[in-house]
Amino acid sequence: MGQKNETIVNNESREIMRMFDLEFNAIAQNKTSFCPPELQEEIDRTIDAIYQPINNGVYRAGFATTQSAYEEGLNDLFQALDRWDSHLSQQRYLCGSQLTEADICLFTTLIRFDAVYYGHFKCNLRHIWDYPNLGNYLKDVYQYPGISDTCNFDHIKKHYYKSHNKINPTGIVPQGPILDLDSGHNRQ
Repeated sequence: MGQKNETIVNNESREIMRMFDLEFNAIAQNKTSFCPPELQEEIDRTIDAIYQPINNGVYRAGFATTQSAYEEGLNDLFQALDRWDSHLSQQRYLCGSQLTEADICLFTTLIRFDAVYYGHFKCNLRHIWDYPNLGNYLKDVYQYPGISDTCNFDHIKKHYYKSHNKINPTGIVPQGPILDLDSGHNRQ
């Protein structure tokens, strides 16, 4: 806790998310829990399972300085995307029938994938929209009340394309792709 301003200081997104869900739920207007106690162990296992190959995998591929490191990161990434696409053919969300912290952790990478990681980080074996379940799952989570309000594609693209001078020395920000995340999905 910041002594001077009596504020909580933390930059670990996973801890912040859990803190908001558990510690601040008593003062929240919306009492939705994304980490119900009966799912907490499964949520934690799922977040652990997606972090290295997917959330970190795009960076392992994107910042690789050797062909072999790039290919290792890329292969791990797409093996995991294949696995979770198959998993989502059996249930609506990663841990069952309700949106959880695990879904939010995967969403943060998926929402940036086609707009940034596909081209900028050379994660271009397949688009997320090429996956029948992940593509519709992305739309489903994006359309969850309040989620799309947190997504700003102009900011996302400008941040990545302008801040990595070694990857994109010209700083040119692509206009595309055009993503229709408001269209129908089959995740009911």
